[in-house]
Amino acid sequence: MVKSPKIAKQHLIIFTRYPEPGLTKTRLIPALGAGGAANLQRQMTEYTLSKVRELQKAIAISVEVRFSGGDLELMQNWLGTDLIYQSQGEGDLGKRMTRSLLDAFDAGARQAVIIGTDCPSVNAQILTQAFAELQQCDIVLGPAIDGGYYLIGLQRLFLELFVDIDWGTCQVLQQTVAICHQLNLSVAYLPSLADVDRPEDLSIWEQIFVG
Repeated sequence: MVKSPKIAKQHLIIFTRYPEPGLTKTRLIPALGAGGAANLQRQMTEYTLSKVRELQKAIAISVEVRFSGGDLELMQNWLGTDLIYQSQGEGDLGKRMTRSLLDAFDAGARQAVIIGTDCPSVNAQILTQAFAELQQCDIVLGPAIDGGYYLIGLQRLFLELFVDIDWGTCQVLQQTVAICHQLNLSVAYLPSLADVDRPEDLSIWEQIFVG
């Protein structure tokens, strides 16, 4: 059994799914087919991780992959053994993110940032900015153009941010910001970026990956 690295004070959590055809990027299957959609999931996860590894050369962070589908051995064979791996577990996205943050803060993290793998414009500079903003603010948010967010970072867990949110809709960011205001939390915003979720979004990925 490979021993996982320890969680650092600055901890980055990547949410992704094992790229099994038919079970991932399902909204893109009409355009790409089941195999093509799974292949895009694989490529986007690897691309995100390449940007995270650039960040690791600049600042001392630990990196955790929270996965659904697959298992620990499949994930390590795919992405390497130098990362922390944990299953996302059951529940909606809010429950799964809450679980990952609870684990991170319990293990000694002082700042925790969650990203997905759907936003190819997330790079080392964006992530560096996220951790820097958390030196002064309670919350950092990376707004997605579709009304969600591609990144959330916290200095400590505020459970309210992950309850009664309409996940997967254009209301996610707005609802989250409203809760931040209710709790009097200071919020820093990163640049707005585009996710790749639907067939009409594929050009975003092609511009970065091909161009």
